[in-house]
Parts: sequence; structure tokens; C-alpha cells
Amino acid sequence: MIKFRLICKDCEITFDSWFSSSNEYEKLKKKNFLICYICSSLNIEKAIMSPSIFVPNDDYKIEKQIQKQKETKKIISKYQDYIKKNFYYVGENFAYEARSAHYQKKKGLKGFYGTATKNDLKELREEGIEAEIIPWIKDNMN
Repeated sequence: MIKFRLICKDCEITFDSWFSSSNEYEKLKKKNFLICYICSSLNIEKAIMSPSIFVPNDDYKIEKQIQKQKETKKIISKYQDYIKKNFYYVGENFAYEARSAHYQKKKGLKGFYGTATKNDLKELREEGIEAEIIPWIKDNMN
């Protein structure tokens, strides 16, 4: 695994991302799978970053990091529970349902969620249809 600092050349936000290898980064970049989470731009590049040094004796920092991950997972799980209780699940029909709701201007429509490809989301945004990506933790994950 390798971590790169990335920068969006459009909105200039920097963020870190993990890749299985340097070649994997290049493949994802070539296929336009790297997208800015702020402005949805595909204009993402590697930024200069300092090397990270792991200190195995620092158990406190490791434990603190594990605790932060658990808290984050707990918050995401609460959002997921709320979404599951209050929205319709449309599965892989998300893009279709979003277009139907937008163009037919359905009033009183309960919100919905589902899955869509990055290309679907890009096309929806180009059509002026609001759609967001949220992290989703599968129930079977530890």
C-alpha cells in the first residue's frame, strides 16, 4: 500500500488517498476514476508530500487512531440507519429515479438512495440534478 497526497487543480483542495501500488494510481488516473470530493473535478494530480515514518513503540498514538476510526464508523452507521429508515432504496436504478424525480417534478416524493457509477453521477450533475456520494459501510464489516 502507498499513500499519496493529491491536489485538485480546479479548487486547490489537497487530500490523501491510499493505493495498492504506484501503478494502481496511474491506472485509476488514466481511467478518470480519481475525482475531487469537493468540486467533482477529474483534474487531480499528485502533490509533494513528506515521507511518513512509522514509530511502532508509540502505542498511545496507534490506540488513539483506532479509537477515532471506531467513532467515525459509529457516526457513519448512524447516518446509514437514518437513511435506511427514512428513504426508499432503489438499488442500481438511482440515476433513473433521480431523473424521474427531477424532470417530472414529483411533489411530496420521499427521498431515495441507491448505487450509481461515477459516470452516472457526473451526468446527473451536468443535467443540474443534485446527487451526493456518501460513505457506506457494509453490515458485515468489522
